Amino acid sequence: MSDHGHGGPGGLPDLVGGSTGTAWELLTLAIDAAGIGTFDWDLVTGTLSWDTRLIELFGYDATTFDRSIEAFNARLHPDDVDRVGELLRRAIDTVGEYSAEYRVVLSGGEQRWVAARGRTLADEAGVAVRLLGAAWDISVRRQAQDRLAQLVESMAVGFIATDSAWVMTHLNAEAERIAGVPRAQLLGRTLWEAFPAAVGTDFEDNYRRAADTGQPVVFEALYPGPLEVWVEVRAVPSADGVALYFLDITARRRAQELSERAAERERLLSRITEELSATLDADEAARRLTRLVVPGIADWCIVTLVHDEDASGDRRALRKVTSWHRDAELRGAVDAYAQTRLGSLRDDALFVRAMRTGKPQRLSEGATAQAEAMLQPGPVRDLVRQLAPESIAVLPLPGRDGPVGLLTLCTGAERGALTPEDLVTARHVAARAGVVLDNARLYRQQRGLAEGFQRSLLTPPPEPDHVQIVVRYVPAAQAAEVGGDWYDALLQPSGAAVLVIGDVVGHDAQAAARMGQARTIVRTLAARDHDGPAAVLREVDQVMQTLQSQILATAVVARLEQTHGERAAGLTRLRWSNAGHPPPMVITPDGQVHVLAGDRPDLLLGVRPGAPRREVEVTLPWDSVVLLYTDGLVENRHEDLDHGLDRLQAVLGELAGRDLDDLCDEVLARMLPTNPGDDVALIAIRLHPQDRRRPPQAGPNRVPPDVPPPQ
Repeated sequence: MSDHGHGGPGGLPDLVGGSTGTAWELLTLAIDAAGIGTFDWDLVTGTLSWDTRLIELFGYDATTFDRSIEAFNARLHPDDVDRVGELLRRAIDTVGEYSAEYRVVLSGGEQRWVAARGRTLADEAGVAVRLLGAAWDISVRRQAQDRLAQLVESMAVGFIATDSAWVMTHLNAEAERIAGVPRAQLLGRTLWEAFPAAVGTDFEDNYRRAADTGQPVVFEALYPGPLEVWVEVRAVPSADGVALYFLDITARRRAQELSERAAERERLLSRITEELSATLDADEAARRLTRLVVPGIADWCIVTLVHDEDASGDRRALRKVTSWHRDAELRGAVDAYAQTRLGSLRDDALFVRAMRTGKPQRLSEGATAQAEAMLQPGPVRDLVRQLAPESIAVLPLPGRDGPVGLLTLCTGAERGALTPEDLVTARHVAARAGVVLDNARLYRQQRGLAEGFQRSLLTPPPEPDHVQIVVRYVPAAQAAEVGGDWYDALLQPSGAAVLVIGDVVGHDAQAAARMGQARTIVRTLAARDHDGPAAVLREVDQVMQTLQSQILATAVVARLEQTHGERAAGLTRLRWSNAGHPPPMVITPDGQVHVLAGDRPDLLLGVRPGAPRREVEVTLPWDSVVLLYTDGLVENRHEDLDHGLDRLQAVLGELAGRDLDDLCDEVLARMLPTNPGDDVALIAIRLHPQDRRRPPQAGPNRVPPDVPPPQ
């Protein structure tokens, strides 16, 4: 230990006020126990005095330490020389305190961390003349700190330490990477200076909440551009400030958003399939499509369909169906544009190219000016400028024999261009919509053929005196299912009106053909003056056996009969025979509805030739309504026959007194589902009073020429 200085070992007496004796011994023991070395730098002579402990700490001995500041600097780590030198100069210049931590490099390359504290002393003139202090080995602590710092530095989690004034005092490499700014430009600055976009956002609110409450706060937020990074932040308050731990979750959020968008696209596609398949009306399907793709993948759209009869690719085969805009104020402009654009398109227009090639066409960005150039001069260009599309895509809706239409999708500047994901979704949408619309078109074509064939077998009824006859036929919803239901009404030579309702077993073209045979047989036999309906059905069975027709059918044959006395009394008799068919119903003038069930129906036609056929009759007052119908009206997959009969009876009770045409239409509307699974035939009669002129609603009196006038 050096004796240089003003009294006491290493000059320490000057620091402790000159204490002696026991106090010195105790102090010396404490210093030795703590491993503290002392120094005394004479600023006048330049002599640097160290005690033995300090000489050993720096790796010198009494012969190698030359008592100069250069010897001190020689042992400093090169990266610490300038910093420690600056701290010493500041303490001397200010005649103040000195404090430093630095690395000592021994001659063998070993490093030690040393902490030093000291004080500058001045002469009577206030000029610094000595710097006294102590130094000690802090390697163990700094190694632990370094290990912790290394751990913090290598963490995949960003870390920023701030003091109570929100000044950043430390940050690690991950924080530097996320911030995109060198840490040297961040340390010493406040959070709000370094990250101004955080001010007034969830970031500032949560940071300050953690500081105010003393409780950790965890949240997720998007830091806006230019960083544009999603982070999960944990703000942990302490006595020194707030420590921020943040994890870059941008990739996770983007994957989540992609997953959510993919799920949304799947939901959109499922809804398109479901909602478009639920209607067979092409215009309604197109309307539904526009409401689904806007705002799902576009700001506005137009659906244009090809006429069912023409898939040639000619613009004349197109018809505008519907359009939609997410902005209600622009829907009129979109509709006007859709109505007028076809006649204004140049040959290089997207729409024309898509129709000609059958491939999607698009304008990725800045579409307004490009779209204007593809139009003939005129008002349509003004509409395009008003709608201001940023991007446009035109996609054919593929069908079996070519496009069944085109879907035009447009986005505005606020939404931006259609993304690649949007275009993939749009292609799937177009493909599914095309299949559904093509199936609907095929259905309409086949249904038209089916109805034409079916109706060609059904003739208009006669209009006998004071008897109003109304008939209806509704085909099944399935396109190819040409049913076997039929109705018939005719007059026998005597003038009696005969009503027939029947249903051949089966739902195909063969059933329709058999229906035509059965109807012809029944019609031919019933057209003769006969004993009654039962006799007609017996002869039908015999003819079917003779022809080996293999026909199975249900039927009701009914005849209106009347004597002079019954006419005078305002009555008419209804006589009928039932071959396994649902029972007729009657609405009497007082609004009561009766089921004409008899005992039970007889066997179906074609089951057993010679089977007994029974007749039932009922006397009806004038203004009664009789309804005959096939089972499709009262029976379906969701409703059994008994429940359907009860429901029909209730509906007829509600409709009692209605005009006969209205009554038939309303019965069908209330009883049948949207897409009936079976065809339905219906025949209804009203017995108008015979003591007055035939009412206008009954239509003209039309009967065969060989039928005598009523008596």
